[in-house]
Amino acid sequence: MTDGTNPPSNPQPEQPAPGSGGYGFPPGPPAAGGGYGYPPGRPVRPEPEGFGPPAGAPPAPGGGYGYPAGQGEPNPYQQDPGQAPVLPNPYQPDPGGAPVQPNPYQQGGYQQFPGGTPGGPGEPWPPAGAAQPAPFVPRQSGQPDWEALADRSAAERRRKRIWAVGGAVTALLLLAGGGTFLLLGGDDGSEEVAQEGPVVTASVSPEPSGSKSKAPVDKSPTVASDPSLIRDHGGKAHLKMSAEAGVFAIDKHYELRTKGNEKSYAESEKRIVDTSKSFTVSARIWNRSPKGRQIAVSQGNDRTFAFELGSDEVNGKPAWIFRVQTGEQGADSTAQTVVAEGLKMEKTMTTLTGTYDDAKKTITLYVNGKKRSEAQVTGVFSAPGPLQLGRSRHEGNWTGAWNGAMDSLRTFGAELSPTQVDAVRQNKLSSVKPTGSWLLF
Repeated sequence: MTDGTNPPSNPQPEQPAPGSGGYGFPPGPPAAGGGYGYPPGRPVRPEPEGFGPPAGAPPAPGGGYGYPAGQGEPNPYQQDPGQAPVLPNPYQPDPGGAPVQPNPYQQGGYQQFPGGTPGGPGEPWPPAGAAQPAPFVPRQSGQPDWEALADRSAAERRRKRIWAVGGAVTALLLLAGGGTFLLLGGDDGSEEVAQEGPVVTASVSPEPSGSKSKAPVDKSPTVASDPSLIRDHGGKAHLKMSAEAGVFAIDKHYELRTKGNEKSYAESEKRIVDTSKSFTVSARIWNRSPKGRQIAVSQGNDRTFAFELGSDEVNGKPAWIFRVQTGEQGADSTAQTVVAEGLKMEKTMTTLTGTYDDAKKTITLYVNGKKRSEAQVTGVFSAPGPLQLGRSRHEGNWTGAWNGAMDSLRTFGAELSPTQVDAVRQNKLSSVKPTGSWLLF
């Protein structure tokens, strides 16, 4: 802070006049044969090789760095005999001692003379007016650049933090997606009405997966190369649809719809279930009008069924049924049926599951994961024919056309326990791999 006035100035002194002294020098001209503080006469003691001209050589014409022009002017870095040195020469070693400091003009120092003449010991200096040595180039330091290393370490730590945060977010998204899938897979037995809509004729692209340890799951309902094939999510047992059957999108899943006639169905290319051994078959079904015999899933040969799962009239009323054929000829008298009566059936999504235990020779029917009926059998006819959706074979004829929809179809080569059957209903069974699975949700 000031009071607004300019402070007093101290002008620099003018350059002293010649002979008047100034800057610490006495008045009058310099002493003859010498200069400000240097004794007259020239050095008589030979100078070792180093800074300056070689020992015994006259000064270079015109002078040089530190050497005045003419004869008889003293060298301030030499001494007369019997006298102490006027000034120490920092670039010459003391007698019998080590150099005080390195000479930058020596060979191996910082530069060479222009034109390639080295500035080594004993080499002459360039005359006055000649090209001068280039500026000094400092030697490379042996110390690391600590600031650059610190910046690099900080950047590396930032990259690691970014990767860690990204991995945690990806894991949370995967967990959230898995929980959503399980929640959507539940079956609470509530009513769903199949809405009319376009037939799915192209497969849906697989959902992307952020995990490198698991392959992406293809949830498309049909095969991309042939939209008339219902995709087997567990292998290559695709189901061929007839012209009057189709896959439709509803809510958050897909379902097969059939019209209730002999020309509306789907079938596999070959046998899916080995009925001579223990097996399980399950499907979530919807029936428009449960009248008479209507079969959702069956398997047999050209004459008879081996098993069938669907609905039929029992004691004059519709009921859910699981029926097996024990005789090779397929007569009704050799068939064995387990039923679930008194349940809501019309236009209601219901999960039916039928099991066969070959060791105990028992068949069991489950409705929405609950055991409803069980019966003893002598065995199940081992039919070599393909799996059928929407129809069944009786005495050489197609019967039991299904009028409705179905999804979440699975077959297993083992009898599932009640706990496993309920897990299948909720899409949570992972301990047993199905032999075929279609239209999962």
